[in-house]
Amino acid sequence: MLRRLPPLNAIRAFEAAARSESFTRAAEELCVTPGAVSHQVKALEQSLGVRLFLRERQRLSLTEAGREYLAVTRDALDRIALGTARLVQRQTSGILTVSTSPDFAAKWLVNRLGRFAETHPEIDLRVSASAHHVDLSRGEVDLAVRHGDGNWPGLHVVRLCSERLFPVCSPKLFSGRKRITTPSDLLRLPLLRLEDERTWARWFSAAGVREPVPRGPVLNQASMLIDAAVDGQGVALARTALVAWDLIQGRLVRPVDVSLPMANTYWVVCPSAVADVPRIATFRDWLLAEAKEDMGRLRQRGMAGERRA
Repeated sequence: MLRRLPPLNAIRAFEAAARSESFTRAAEELCVTPGAVSHQVKALEQSLGVRLFLRERQRLSLTEAGREYLAVTRDALDRIALGTARLVQRQTSGILTVSTSPDFAAKWLVNRLGRFAETHPEIDLRVSASAHHVDLSRGEVDLAVRHGDGNWPGLHVVRLCSERLFPVCSPKLFSGRKRITTPSDLLRLPLLRLEDERTWARWFSAAGVREPVPRGPVLNQASMLIDAAVDGQGVALARTALVAWDLIQGRLVRPVDVSLPMANTYWVVCPSAVADVPRIATFRDWLLAEAKEDMGRLRQRGMAGERRA
């Protein structure tokens, strides 16, 4: 059935004027001029072929038809407002599924979830940790935090942070007779490594140390590497984002102020079509704020890793 509807702006102008019996007060409510309200009402009357107001000197009053139409329009606008509020609430609240890597989940996200839940209790956050990039087009995941170069065509992509790579260790390895003052001092300690053994060699080369790199335990997850360093088992090379929480909490320190630039970093990604959905935008903004706060706190302590090798 084809609906014959008058312009919504004219309906709003009529309803506001009828409710207050004043073009001036209606104009203030709608943030327009009284002339604009009067023009909209006259256009509505012409469209309907019915007189809605009696205009006598400075007084404005409703006709019988106007009173009947006010009841109809007020009910319709109230229903639209209520339906809109419910829709926005569903978009703002509800389940939000986030995908990220096990390393990022363990060393960055999990420690902060309580703060997010306290600030946004209306959002039911679900975190899915996977070593593989999920297909966001399937709709099973709302947003992802990915590590890479940020080149994912068709997705809304925002960089979470910039990163550098630098050594970290437990404070107990950074004191007493074992105190570390130069890059070569690290050769006396166990060097924790990921499966790629070239990273330590690159760092020592950049730091001006040409001696052979001694072997140490090899782990296949960055989160395991960092946890081993926190436990005092040796020195690890770690990226800024993954190690920020432990540095800020004092569980780790930077024994040497030499770092390597990282080509890849973390990005917040989602399908472009849903980038402005309130609950997705809320979580993205929270992630960015947390990352920014981390960098500020690290800079205050001189631990941001921004000094190049």
